[in-house]
Amino acid sequence: MAHLIYSAIASLDGYIEDREGKFDWAMPDAELHSYVNEQERGVGTYLYGRRLYETMRFWEDGGDGPEDSDITAEFAAIWRAAEKVVYSRTLESAPTARTRIEREFDPEAVRALKEDAERDLGIGGAELAGVALAAGIVDEVNLFLHPVAVGGGKPALPVSDRLDLEFVDQHRFASGALHLRYQPRD
Repeated sequence: MAHLIYSAIASLDGYIEDREGKFDWAMPDAELHSYVNEQERGVGTYLYGRRLYETMRFWEDGGDGPEDSDITAEFAAIWRAAEKVVYSRTLESAPTARTRIEREFDPEAVRALKEDAERDLGIGGAELAGVALAAGIVDEVNLFLHPVAVGGGKPALPVSDRLDLEFVDQHRFASGALHLRYQPRD
């Protein structure tokens, strides 16, 4: 059975974007981006909320031009190869390949998808991930913390109830960023 993995780049004070919706402070350097590529290589399907999908669709045509690095080109190829499921009530069509739109997030349908999948699933968008965490279907949480505090914004872990996590692993980067890996406790 595949795992459902939530990954987010966050500020040290726990936000994925600041109060103005900006996340320019979260751009990974070459070392971190290369590491993320290794993490994402095992993902066969991405589950996205509409807003994150609209940000990520850049990778459909971008990231592998002559001005881009080999690392960004590699990420673009990883992203393009994966299936994408976008949960949106307003998006009429998906302009990217290998993408389908679902109107409602159904935890049972995601459980079935995990059962049938040969590769892991990634879930992105903090609000969508919060719903999946509350439903108890997320198997792993990966937080990439940048050494910056933004003082407010959209939280990386938008849970309304207590969520107990078990620490699994960590990785430190020369930039001061940290990768913290957790599993929800049963």
